[in-house]
Amino acid sequence: METINWALLAPLLIIEFLLLIVAIVDLIKVKETNGPKWMWALIIIVISIIGPVLYFIFGRRQR
Repeated sequence: METINWALLAPLLIIEFLLLIVAIVDLIKVKETNGPKWMWALIIIVISIIGPVLYFIFGRRQR
């Protein structure tokens, strides 16, 4: 097996983790979303990097 190049992988993991945290915090703070909050929480957590992006594009209600 090849060794993992952490210099390339670490920044991606950090960005993914930060995006996940920001999306979950925003989901908790916002009063209304497009769809149930539990569904967006599952999407954010299960679909790792794309889930938070989908939430910010489609899940947040426009004011």
